[in-house]
Amino acid sequence: MDARVIGRRIAYWRQHRRLTQSDFGALMGGRTARWVQMLEAGERQADPRLSVLTDSARVLRIPLERLLEDDPETATVDAVELEAIRSVLLRHDVVTGCSDDDGAGPLDVDALRRRVAHGWDAFQAGALAGLARLVPDLLIEANRAAARHTGEDQLTAYRALSMVLCLTEATAIKGGSGDLAHLAGHRAVIAAERSGAPVIMATAARHLADAMTHHGQPVAAAEFAVAAAARLTPDLLRAGPEGLSTLGALYLKAAMAQATAADQRDTRRAAAAARAVPDLLGQADDYAEQLGDADHNRLWSAFGRANIALYRLATHVQLAEGAEGVRVALKMSPADVSSLPRERRAHRLVDLAHAHLLAGQREKAVEALLDAEIEAQDEVLRRPRTHQLVQDLSLLGAGSAEGRLRALAGRCGLPE
Repeated sequence: MDARVIGRRIAYWRQHRRLTQSDFGALMGGRTARWVQMLEAGERQADPRLSVLTDSARVLRIPLERLLEDDPETATVDAVELEAIRSVLLRHDVVTGCSDDDGAGPLDVDALRRRVAHGWDAFQAGALAGLARLVPDLLIEANRAAARHTGEDQLTAYRALSMVLCLTEATAIKGGSGDLAHLAGHRAVIAAERSGAPVIMATAARHLADAMTHHGQPVAAAEFAVAAAARLTPDLLRAGPEGLSTLGALYLKAAMAQATAADQRDTRRAAAAARAVPDLLGQADDYAEQLGDADHNRLWSAFGRANIALYRLATHVQLAEGAEGVRVALKMSPADVSSLPRERRAHRLVDLAHAHLLAGQREKAVEALLDAEIEAQDEVLRRPRTHQLVQDLSLLGAGSAEGRLRALAGRCGLPE
């Protein structure tokens, strides 16, 4: 393994752990910042001693293999943080919904709602690294509140618990863990049903459909989302903007699931899935029209005309229709783009990069990725999905953008 590659990986994980070179050196047994600089530059020695790498992995709290393997998976939510979330989801009190034996009382429901809102605001701002450390405690607090409160406060706590589990699902997707997202999505639906709130039920159903799609079950995901929409439509239409937003968002997830289902060996079923996508997006269009110019981010759905355009772009990419995807993305007005949360704006640029790659426009793909990095750094530097795109571009070549692509790969912790 090239010492420079190992050095870049050490630098990546040091920055991810929010350690300065001086801090890292101190934890490595009193090494100087200059020593760390040389280690990260691959200048300490041609073949770093195993003891140095073992100590580095220990300080950085990662498996040694992360520094040595040929194709490391580097994510916003790393293996340690994902495991912390998984451990909480598998706790007896969280699985059963019973009260834990902690002596602390349940969090006041208003305080709980504020904490949930803070988590979702962080997600939409693209602050994913810190969010992964917030989720485990928030899960415990929300579960405790749902178990110990009574009456209307308990129903409110179940709504908050479902939204925390939806946030957990979304965080797991960002970290590339479809199985963890699937688990959290199931739990979100159960908590939502206990809450008795149709808009929360629809929100949880949307997240479970998303998790099912990422867990290799796109056909079931589309069916689930459409069934949830059919069941909840009367209640959601009476719920005003929140109801319209969550209903429309269900059809967006169904459309994405069908686009994913189109990538299967059975050509007849694949064609049928692809044909279903425009109708599902059309359903979402209808609800966006009814919503009008109302707040487009009810329950952090970002639902509205702009987000529908993002899903059109994403489905074109999934269907390998690069030129059509580029057309949809570039047709969006600056006002529409700026109306979206930061996470959505960065997501649009990453999907635009995918579309450019499919259309054979590799230099433009690199430009779109660099723009996405400026918009929300974590969406590019620490997502497995984006890393794969960077690696694909590196293999195919990016012409005059080759140097910028190599630099981006280095910032992602990937081999240049």
